[in-house]
Amino acid sequence: MLAAAEARRSAYLHSAEEASAARDGEVREAPRTERQQIEVPQPPHEFKDRLTKTGHRSLSCSLSRSSTDNLSSESTDEEISPQNKEQKNSKGSNDFCIRSIRQAAFGRREIEMAEQEMPALVMLRKATQGEKPLAGAKIVGCTHITAHTAVLIETLSLLGAQCRWTACNIYSIQNEVSAALAEGGVPVFAWKGESEEDYFWCIDKCVNAEGWEPNLILDDGGDLTHWIYRKYPQLFENIKGIVEESVSGVHRLYQLYKAGKLCSPAINVNESVIKQKFDNFYCCKESVLDGLKRTTDVTLSGKQVVVCGYGEVGKGCCAALKGLGAIVYVTEIDPICALQACMEGHYTNTSNTCKFVFLLLGNKNVVTRELLESMKSGCIVCNMGHSNTEIDVVRSKPRNGLHHSHYSPLYFYSDNKMSVMYFVLSDEYVAVLHLQSYDAHLTELTDEQAKYMGVNKSGPFKPSYYR
Repeated sequence: MLAAAEARRSAYLHSAEEASAARDGEVREAPRTERQQIEVPQPPHEFKDRLTKTGHRSLSCSLSRSSTDNLSSESTDEEISPQNKEQKNSKGSNDFCIRSIRQAAFGRREIEMAEQEMPALVMLRKATQGEKPLAGAKIVGCTHITAHTAVLIETLSLLGAQCRWTACNIYSIQNEVSAALAEGGVPVFAWKGESEEDYFWCIDKCVNAEGWEPNLILDDGGDLTHWIYRKYPQLFENIKGIVEESVSGVHRLYQLYKAGKLCSPAINVNESVIKQKFDNFYCCKESVLDGLKRTTDVTLSGKQVVVCGYGEVGKGCCAALKGLGAIVYVTEIDPICALQACMEGHYTNTSNTCKFVFLLLGNKNVVTRELLESMKSGCIVCNMGHSNTEIDVVRSKPRNGLHHSHYSPLYFYSDNKMSVMYFVLSDEYVAVLHLQSYDAHLTELTDEQAKYMGVNKSGPFKPSYYR
């Protein structure tokens, strides 16, 4: 019985295996039959030939090679000195020297965005209603070349001035903005990372133009003014005035004035109320953190920081640094400023364990080689002033702000009988222009109140000695 049962079981398993194999065969055979019926179309001969000539490249390979080609082109562009390039804008002009005119479209977008942050200049353009109050002005300028200063340059041009421009700082130049200015017809000579030789070559090209002589100077730091004084003193015969907005540049002008060598009237923009109380304080308060974060990306909370100088710039920087939790030390020679620092809760001494040192003095030999060697390893030294005389390996960080010098050229063309040093500027007019963008409304004095205070109802409200 067992033998019979085992025989039946073997027979059953064998028949089951055959049935399964048959089913598998059916499943396998059906797709083979269908595949045999599919006819794959052959590519045209022309397409075959192109593939043979160019090789079989994937899309990713093509994109990769394209990106590499672009990077290679940009790298090559960086290696060639702009002085050795032949460039023209869309109008065929080559009266400029920049890194690459191809960046103009990008620079234009940056300038348009900057206009939204500079409402006073935009309002000034509209207020002229097509008039040209600066017609006949030939302005040679040496300032930071950023999107914000481009708004200034183009405003001067729209008001009728002819402008030629170069940079006062080799590190703050925005190449795309230089390209946009050149494309717009402004002769500009500047590119990021200039050598010292390039820097003065650009100043010379800006000044020494065939058939063109400046009659106004707009300077930031005094390098342009002194270059003209040393190389082209004859130009001062036609120069109506100088506008200088930095501490260093004003100091150099005073030296010329005291020596009896100042050949033209000059406006000390740095001492204006708008520059001191707003640009120096509020704008530096923001830009010090912006520049520091962009370049170092370090955490400031709990770090010990030395700020050299507690003027308006120093006050703004200290407020910003303290707001992020930094431990702020202040060095000062002026007892009044030192007392102000103390009353704001800052330490008025130095620490050898500081992580940052900020130079805001506009002086020279503040940080010497010996002092650098004694600093804590990893200490970051930052020069917020214009000149590199405080420490000879650093130039300043640009401040994006109100730039009171935007309005100064108007005064030279509204008054040709200025004294040698002329400082009176309508700070309140500039403030009113900015207030409009804040939707602010001024309270008006009554006749009785104005008489009691001894002022005009419409201003000025501050005495000339107010700072």
